[in-house]
Amino acid sequence: MTLSAPSFAVEHHAAPLAASERDALLENPGFGRLFTDHMAMVRWSTEQGWHDAQIRPRGPIQMDPASSVLHYAQEIFEGLKAYRTDDGGVTLFRAAANAQRFRDSAMRMAMPELPDDLFLGSIRELVAIDRDWIPSIEGGSLYLRPFMIASEVFLGVKPSAEYLYMVIASPAGAYFKGGAPSITVWISDGYTRAAPGGTGAAKCGGNYAASLPAQAEAIAEGCDQVVFLDAVERRFVEELGGMNTFFVFDDGSIQTPPLTGTILPGITRDSILTLARDEGLAVREQPYAIDQWEADAKSGRLRESFACGTAAVVTPIGRVRGRATDFSIGNGGPGTLTNRLRERLVAIQRGQAADPHGWVERIL
Repeated sequence: MTLSAPSFAVEHHAAPLAASERDALLENPGFGRLFTDHMAMVRWSTEQGWHDAQIRPRGPIQMDPASSVLHYAQEIFEGLKAYRTDDGGVTLFRAAANAQRFRDSAMRMAMPELPDDLFLGSIRELVAIDRDWIPSIEGGSLYLRPFMIASEVFLGVKPSAEYLYMVIASPAGAYFKGGAPSITVWISDGYTRAAPGGTGAAKCGGNYAASLPAQAEAIAEGCDQVVFLDAVERRFVEELGGMNTFFVFDDGSIQTPPLTGTILPGITRDSILTLARDEGLAVREQPYAIDQWEADAKSGRLRESFACGTAAVVTPIGRVRGRATDFSIGNGGPGTLTNRLRERLVAIQRGQAADPHGWVERIL
């Protein structure tokens, strides 16, 4: 019978990591390397719908080598964070938007849509049981990774008849190593991320796997991230390997590439647009050509650029490089508006500022 409301059976870890060991690890958690004691799991099948919701000790899952995900890549995921407030509480930021995007990704990948109450319930339950894993360091958070995979044991190109939805949690510090004030990005001229009609707007693993050669090229060139151009004209800036892009001009206006189906509709992106409009700034969602980016940076018309996403929050772009391109933006470091928008966003996420849009949910 399909679950109509969150009802999670809870199995506590018999031997959770000792508090002293956990606290020592949380002093410098990095990103994506540490994991909490528990995980959430819900199953789906054509016969039963969503069923068997549970919170259980984190550990390996048994998988048949003929599981559909291993051969046809039916897989989607999300990323969001839980934050510790100054009074010891715990908040989530725009989790309902993640639930909506998870359903949108599922539709694009011919997977069953997970009801919002199950998505949100799995997050709340897992955070509640592993709340002590949220780092207390400055900028610390608990990164949450919901994902769904096709689990039917079958070789054939068709939507799976069985799926496994899970959530794991990872204590997080800074996304970029060294806490650099800005990043350098590399323009990919040999790879594209997504094409019209493709899966660019879905958060599926294949998009990220396809970006890895370009990201490796960027690292080899001494850059932090890759910038992808559109697949049709190879001219317009789309997004970084895992983040949306913004441009700030000398008249105080900001611009970001439009959502035409090839760019992931970032929740941080949408939040930045809303905060900018709150300040009365002129906001444009329009294409921006790479040659215009360089010309505007060199003329001084472009004052700042930044990337944004759940993991990295808001990250200044200080330099842009390519095979025939090398230019700096502003003073090469964080800009005034970039810093202000980031500070406003973080303050709302952590319950330190008013939340006029109702984005924050206090769960503990």
